[in-house]
Amino acid sequence: MSLIPPDKDQVVLAFGDRQVTLTNLRKVFWPAALRTKGDLLRYYATLAPVLLPHVRRRAMTMKRYPDGVSGDYFFMKRLPPEAPPWLPRCEVPSDEAEPLVMPIVDDLPGLLWVVNLGCVDLNPSYGRCDGIRLPDYLHFDLDPTEGATFGHIREAALLVREGLAALGLRSFPKTTGSRGIHVYVPIVRRPTQEEVWMFAKAFAHGLVRRNPALLTAEYAVRKRPRSRVHVDYNQNSWGRTLASVYSVRPVASAAVSAPVTWSEVRSGVNPEAFRMETLPGRIRAVGDLWAPVDAPEGRCDLNALLAHVR
Repeated sequence: MSLIPPDKDQVVLAFGDRQVTLTNLRKVFWPAALRTKGDLLRYYATLAPVLLPHVRRRAMTMKRYPDGVSGDYFFMKRLPPEAPPWLPRCEVPSDEAEPLVMPIVDDLPGLLWVVNLGCVDLNPSYGRCDGIRLPDYLHFDLDPTEGATFGHIREAALLVREGLAALGLRSFPKTTGSRGIHVYVPIVRRPTQEEVWMFAKAFAHGLVRRNPALLTAEYAVRKRPRSRVHVDYNQNSWGRTLASVYSVRPVASAAVSAPVTWSEVRSGVNPEAFRMETLPGRIRAVGDLWAPVDAPEGRCDLNALLAHVR
């Protein structure tokens, strides 16, 4: 982190025979929080040891905010021509004649190169590049409809956990960095992305039927009832992404998608407590709560459960 100076607009960093040029370091990316692009790069450099295991070997969708979070953004999947030759690539099937060639963020130089493009949050593929259609996890994105509070979100997350546990599936929560909670289930890489989506859909609709006063799985935004929590299973679809754990989000407070414990969810966790400036201290205090999500042991096998929803 000390290699990224706060008083310069540009710096060239050397990592052996690789170089990364970081630009516009003093450009304000969060006007309300007075945070700069340099602050963003320093944050990711600091969090790299705990962040990188969760994005390695995955195709990275680049969601770019060249003028900061108050400006326009755009998605980019194909690597630009100026990408350095040392950056790992992943070929991803697409509807086009040629596969998408996307970056892989395996180490600190690659992480800094991608973030320097203006990528505020990181959006990795669900499957690793050696089997990109075989996801490592399923997840549920819990979002409030109009009138719902974060208290409703916490209650919904606990219901999701309870329903998954009844099926023998262990789950891990993280704040979204916005108004919701993500619940992840690490799985054995056997089902395809389409099969994982099918299971998530059946689970979500079953949970809604048992808790209609709190939950909805309605796809159309205009049809969702007020004061409910949307159990979004469609984010498990092929080609979708969610912001990775430890990603800074494009919101005014520079909030972070942070892993939390189920005890914290139950006791009333405050998502606003997790911001770019506070996460390093939290990591020092609690370590990487998300480590089990990418660990090879303890993963859930969905195959037997899929037989009931096919």
